[in-house]
Amino acid sequence: MENTDTPLIGSLDVSGVPLRYVDLPATFGAALRELPVVLRLLLENVIRNTDGDERADAIAAILAWRERATSEHEIAFQPNRVLMHDTTSTPALVDIAAMRDALAEAGADPAALNPVLPVDSSVDHSLAVEVFGRPEAATENLALELRRNAERYRFLRWASRSLTGVRIHPPGTGIMHTINLEQLATVVTCMTRDGERWAVPDTMIGTDSHTPMINGVGVLGWGVGGLEAQTVMFGMPVMQRIPDVIGVRLTGALQPGVLATDLALTVTQRLRAIGVSGEFVEFFGPGVATLSAGERAVVANMAPEYGASTGFFPVDARTLEYLRATHRAKDAVQLVEAFTRATGLWFDPEAAPRYTRTIEIDLAGIGMRVAGPRRPQDLLDYTTLPDTLAKLDFAPKTPHALMPRHPVAIAAITSCTNTSDPALLIAAGLVARKARERGLAVPAWIKTSLAPGSPAAAAYLARAGLIDDLSAVGFDIVGYGCTTCIGNSGPLTEPVRVAQAEGSIYPVAVLSGNRNFAGRIHPDLDLGFIMSPPLVIAFALAGNAEIDLSREPVQRTADGTPVWLRDLWPTREEVAALVAQAAEPEDYPRAFAVASRNPAWHALDASTSARFPWDPASTALRRPPFAALDQGSQLGRYRAYPLLVLGDDVTTDHISPASAIPKDSFVADFLVSRGEDRDDLNVFASRRGNWEVMMRAAFYSKTLVNRLKPGMPVAHTLHVPSGEVLPIFEAAQRYAQDGDSVVLIAGERYGTGSSRDWAAKGQRLLGIRAVLAASFERIHRSNLIGMGILPLRFAPGTHPDRLALGPGDMLEVDADVATIAPRCKVPVRIARADGRVQAIEARAAVETQLECALLRSGGVIPLILQKTLANGGA
Repeated sequence: MENTDTPLIGSLDVSGVPLRYVDLPATFGAALRELPVVLRLLLENVIRNTDGDERADAIAAILAWRERATSEHEIAFQPNRVLMHDTTSTPALVDIAAMRDALAEAGADPAALNPVLPVDSSVDHSLAVEVFGRPEAATENLALELRRNAERYRFLRWASRSLTGVRIHPPGTGIMHTINLEQLATVVTCMTRDGERWAVPDTMIGTDSHTPMINGVGVLGWGVGGLEAQTVMFGMPVMQRIPDVIGVRLTGALQPGVLATDLALTVTQRLRAIGVSGEFVEFFGPGVATLSAGERAVVANMAPEYGASTGFFPVDARTLEYLRATHRAKDAVQLVEAFTRATGLWFDPEAAPRYTRTIEIDLAGIGMRVAGPRRPQDLLDYTTLPDTLAKLDFAPKTPHALMPRHPVAIAAITSCTNTSDPALLIAAGLVARKARERGLAVPAWIKTSLAPGSPAAAAYLARAGLIDDLSAVGFDIVGYGCTTCIGNSGPLTEPVRVAQAEGSIYPVAVLSGNRNFAGRIHPDLDLGFIMSPPLVIAFALAGNAEIDLSREPVQRTADGTPVWLRDLWPTREEVAALVAQAAEPEDYPRAFAVASRNPAWHALDASTSARFPWDPASTALRRPPFAALDQGSQLGRYRAYPLLVLGDDVTTDHISPASAIPKDSFVADFLVSRGEDRDDLNVFASRRGNWEVMMRAAFYSKTLVNRLKPGMPVAHTLHVPSGEVLPIFEAAQRYAQDGDSVVLIAGERYGTGSSRDWAAKGQRLLGIRAVLAASFERIHRSNLIGMGILPLRFAPGTHPDRLALGPGDMLEVDADVATIAPRCKVPVRIARADGRVQAIEARAAVETQLECALLRSGGVIPLILQKTLANGGA
């Protein structure tokens, strides 16, 4: 290694294989122990991947971080691999296919454009719960998924054949984060460098905000937008400011009956309460050692919900237990222990590194918790749902004969968050068993589903004898994908639809997911409570969300005997015993291999040509106009109309929905005009390869309020010059035709939620040059920059409510190409319709010089094309 006068190199011998590594303890001594483990990993990364002055500056800056526990210094992070899912990889791969076309048209070799890092993509985000409540549900839903998405899946097959380093995991193999946890992550990996073998940390990025789930086993990874992932795929590092690190000190141990979900929801509430937004979070203290790797993964998964980039747990003996339990090779497990001990990355429960801020959580003080009814950080005791729902003051027009006023409409054990830890699914199965023994049944109006993170779950549930018990209360496995957690819940039952239309009920979803934003779980449901899998079953049995299960029975038996939650709830010992009985490490690779051989997937015909053969009649895949060399910078000095004025907590689901396409929408009209069946339009997420659909889908949300003018229909806005209320995309086209610029105004936490790059791509297609917001969620801010859209943060105290923008008000933005810099002031003035001019303070929400370069180039795609052509097409 170069510059070995600064970093010292050690050597390991694992099973007779000599390996070199960066010896952090020998190089930095006591200073290393003061750094959080996440910063030690970043330190190792810059030592190994940079040299000369860049490396020296990065090392000095990371060590200097200890002085103030914060830094403004930028460093380059080089992950080893990239992880995606089908609805983020599809648009990314469509971009690459279009970029290959642009290169070919410029006279370069299209086949020269390939990712330089390994890219794994799961097909997990398209599965919808159409069939439920019967044993064959998983098979039927998978068949329906393959039929609906065949064209898009053929495209993914083309990508895996034509692009080097791209591997697609077919439908049925599981959720990307569970696959990562059970199959892909090595924790420590080996690489060849200058003819020598090196041991290095397994580091990664993923195009989903819940990528930090892998932090639960000590792998440093976080979620980025698909656009940022494209820069990394093509050899550019992740440039970032050395992060602030929040330390969460855990003490004590969880009480009997309290589960990992309860801890995760508590952590979410505590960290959101102190305003975490983009920082790294690291867990330390003696309480960490009491948690299994599965429990840690649940907490780490919720990082985006508590506002963090990571939720990191260092490697220890619990990590090694998990690796053995999922059938990792013996030599690989030995390497993990030897490397992390040698490099100062092994967890010490007594260590107390320096952190930017620290909070403490006593695990013994946590009880059974739920979150809702509209945000995951709104923590509640499970007994308080009646009080919470009573505040809505819903009065039925006519009381329903069978349903309570707040019936459970959807009860879903769903998401990687709470289905990747076997203990949670075993606990749910035991509740089902005890309910079945008492003859209890779930009311017929409830849509029930069980969608584990991987097919291995079916194997251990079967070995535990719980499959039939779960089926008996309606929780048959419906497939292995995200399903209800991302809005692919399928239609509500007919009794609920009718009763809701009559105004006799205000229905509720209960789910073991990670998000419950209004309309996310289902377009017609704006109330949802997140809870543990066994509690989902308990509320499903009750049928009523407005119930205190500590004071009221879950249900009564046929002879009138009350059955209480305590009668159904398993003990920690019962769960542990059944987990041990059901455990078989070989289940994990075996079930994954069987699912990977999916014959219907491999039967899909796919081209192997260097350029993708676009079908001009396709409603799923169209070459996007922004994947071109002529997409210039949107910076500059201009006067703009506000296209939309929005409030707080606008999520990426609001901006670019993933749920079912309403058949009475103008998006549906567009698809039907091109030959699609109005009754089988699939979900918005399935159309992310078609820019014309996604442009029309932008901001299509019943719960989104455009404050530019009261009372406008869904996804409409005011075209100010004409005074007409139009669909947003039509108004945007009118502005563009007239040569008028547009911007968007928003409140706090703009872009919270999923990491979907289409939330930014849609805005670029609408011509939005800048988004001015009180604050941004981290990944969406990055995606906006990746599309060449300037994010501007208002000064504290400035908010759309105070600005009171009205029709005819315009914004003057002075974002000069030559002066744009990280966190620079950008002059903004409001030219009021009555002639007044008001200056407001704003700063560029831009963190790095690379982000400035992206804005000057017009975004990620033009920059990649420019660099590729500058390198002679290679």
